[in-house]
Amino acid sequence: METLTELRESETADHAAARIYCANCVHCKLVPTPAHGTGRYYLRVRCDAGKWKKKLGEEKIYKYFTVARRAIESCDAYEDMGDPREYMRDLKKSLPDKDEIYTA
Repeated sequence: METLTELRESETADHAAARIYCANCVHCKLVPTPAHGTGRYYLRVRCDAGKWKKKLGEEKIYKYFTVARRAIESCDAYEDMGDPREYMRDLKKSLPDKDEIYTA
């Protein structure tokens, strides 16, 4: 009999296979964004192919810890970096829980 954790991981893996997760694309780039204070920064992600846009056409940049939530049904620029199930499982385990400030 499967445990609750195994069932959740299985559901997550099935859901990952049905959607395109931006974090698993070669165009998803991690970029430092200056924070208040010298030598401090936040980590953000952007789409190098320019697919993340605001309503007025500006580039949309997301917080790093939310990157695993970015998913779409289709994308003409999508180029995967490997098995999405394994990658997303590992990514979710390694992402911080909240926005963190890093020091250079």
